[in-house]
Amino acid sequence: MTPSDPSTPRDASPIVNPEPLSEGEIAFEGALRPRSLAEFVGQARVRGQLQLLIEAAAIQNRTPDHILLAGPPGLGKTTLAMIVAHESDRPLRLTSGPAIQHAGDLAAVLSSLVPGEVLFVDEIHRMARTAEEMLYLAMEDFRIDIMVGKGAGATSIPLDLAPFTLVGATTRSGLLPNPLRDRFGFTAHLEFYSTDELVHVLRRAAALIELSIDEAALVEIAQRSRGTPRIANRLLRRVRDYALVHGGRASTSVVDAALELYDVDVLGLDRLDRAVMNILITRFNGGPVGLSTLAVSVGEEAETIESVVEPFLVRVGLITRTPRGRVATAAGWRHMGIDRSSDSLFGDDL
Repeated sequence: MTPSDPSTPRDASPIVNPEPLSEGEIAFEGALRPRSLAEFVGQARVRGQLQLLIEAAAIQNRTPDHILLAGPPGLGKTTLAMIVAHESDRPLRLTSGPAIQHAGDLAAVLSSLVPGEVLFVDEIHRMARTAEEMLYLAMEDFRIDIMVGKGAGATSIPLDLAPFTLVGATTRSGLLPNPLRDRFGFTAHLEFYSTDELVHVLRRAAALIELSIDEAALVEIAQRSRGTPRIANRLLRRVRDYALVHGGRASTSVVDAALELYDVDVLGLDRLDRAVMNILITRFNGGPVGLSTLAVSVGEEAETIESVVEPFLVRVGLITRTPRGRVATAAGWRHMGIDRSSDSLFGDDL
């Protein structure tokens, strides 16, 4: 008798060693990683540019140019890197900027590449500066210089590298030094997804995990996904869990109930987003408020507020950034359901 058997009593002892992932779970993970540009949803301009780059390289029998993928988290940068390797029929090596803290770390990776390999470096702006400088020569001439010895007796030994394609991903392209940014043959800027594109993403994922869901429910999830496929798939998973536990088809009412349980409102704001808006409006009368003051008021780090919460609130027009601080817009007041002319905003919080 398995835990999924309806006849299993609710007070049955839990299984210590869980069973392997079901076919549905494996299909869900596969839905997050399309294998070709044809399967990849959204980013139409970037897909067309990458397709041309890959086909031109194949005709000339050379490795594709180095590629920089820039954009907010969750838009498909890692997936596109995997697709570049797959459609180029090349092996793929994955690493990240924080893992490369010394020039020797990068030299070890580059010297082990096979001809034509695609090297994907996530968060490339977080590489050590010495490693970045070594990368300049490697990207242009497929060569690095290794220093042997110290002091006056140190010598530089050139090491030839196999031709490779570097695919760098960054959420903050402004932090990349100009010499590194200029060495990429192609830079793609990924944009947030429209509701229609997210519905397509969700429909495909739902089909792969065999989830019965209404079209209106897909639209509802898409509208709360902040224009990001990763968030859309995560919310779909929570709706799937809710429908599984409570039974029945994943309808709009099920989506509303599931996302209310997980503190995701109609615009996609989560608990922290709403806490920031609530503090800004009720305690500071809509602002302006400095970042550090706002962060202390909600009990979070200033960097979290600035990099995670604020971009979305600004993008949907709920707050604005001014030289004096953050200010709630009229739309922000309306969304929080607070009357701007109320005399009871300050209450006992001051």
